[in-house]
Amino acid sequence: MSERKELTCIECPRGCRLTVEVDGGRATVSGNACPKGAVWGAQEAVAPMRTLTTTVAVEGSARKRLPVRSDGTIPLARLLDAMEAIDPVVVRPPVRRGDVVASDLLGLGVDLVATDDLLGEDR
Repeated sequence: MSERKELTCIECPRGCRLTVEVDGGRATVSGNACPKGAVWGAQEAVAPMRTLTTTVAVEGSARKRLPVRSDGTIPLARLLDAMEAIDPVVVRPPVRRGDVVASDLLGLGVDLVATDDLLGEDR
């Protein structure tokens, strides 16, 4: 039995209105103006993925939180699991933008990286 989904593509500023027919785990996309929309629409309809952005706790600095993000996408259904896994993470200076804060998040092959510098002078 097929399922029909209506999505707004976010791959470019055009914001195409996509219609995605999913049948047996296979997606057929229409309404896209470019190939990126077809790829994104199929992925979003069958197995949506997200980049996780959040903060982690800091010790040894006047700053209390450090912004971080995943260096790849993770399944949307695993976002809350990822947040629980990140909750106990605490960093200490020095940390540079791009440094890995937590490796292989949830065993998905995705690292959590710093998106700002945390240096000793932040006291």
